[in-house]
Amino acid sequence: MPRWIFLILIVASSHVQAGCIEPPTLAHSTVSVTRFFDDKDQEAQRGLLGIRGTAWLLSPTTMVTVEHVTAAMRLSTQDWTQIEVQRAENKQSILMRVQRVSGSYAEKIAVLQLRTAFGDTPGFRVRTEPLIPEERVVSLAYPGGRLRFAEGRFVQYGDSDRLAGMALLEMYDGNDRLVLDSGASGAPVFDCAGRVAAVVGNLFTTTMQFMSRQIRISTAWGDPNVVSVPISVLADSARAD
Repeated sequence: MPRWIFLILIVASSHVQAGCIEPPTLAHSTVSVTRFFDDKDQEAQRGLLGIRGTAWLLSPTTMVTVEHVTAAMRLSTQDWTQIEVQRAENKQSILMRVQRVSGSYAEKIAVLQLRTAFGDTPGFRVRTEPLIPEERVVSLAYPGGRLRFAEGRFVQYGDSDRLAGMALLEMYDGNDRLVLDSGASGAPVFDCAGRVAAVVGNLFTTTMQFMSRQIRISTAWGDPNVVSVPISVLADSARAD
């Protein structure tokens, strides 16, 4: 069963095959987002200091992530909440709230409204047409404040009850198949033209006992290891509105 991920983030660099957009060129509109809880919230969250995920700019005043990140941060559609936004080494606090949630799958996409614009940073273009099996894709996210890149391929759309409609990917950084682990939730997945095709939701892992400790491992090479939400649910929602 997939393990939901919404805390902390990823790490490293990778090389994408020729002809596909280089992930570093996409870093301008991808950010780490963190909500730090105050004493009252920490009591309700059993001492949890905060929640960190990944988000990306749709426009200077809107960001996109996945719903379980906003739910873990306890963001609402009414109240503004202070969120720390990090891009590279730069950090700033911005008031945000949930503008809307889109999708009908087990995982959904959340659009965040920013009270003040994130500078003049442009948002990403989105891709409305479906991905094609074996199509190359790239992604990037922030693990603990450090930017990481991933590359891979689209495998198929899910057809089981739990994964119906989700975009199943095989993503890695070199030999690291856990590159999009904890904290990568909400990260954009791009096609080779640099358009957002999906948003990272969760990772397939299993746990093994090794000596006196447990270790998590990914799926076998050739199998999907990342579950993502097709960006088309966002476009469908906008048309419905």
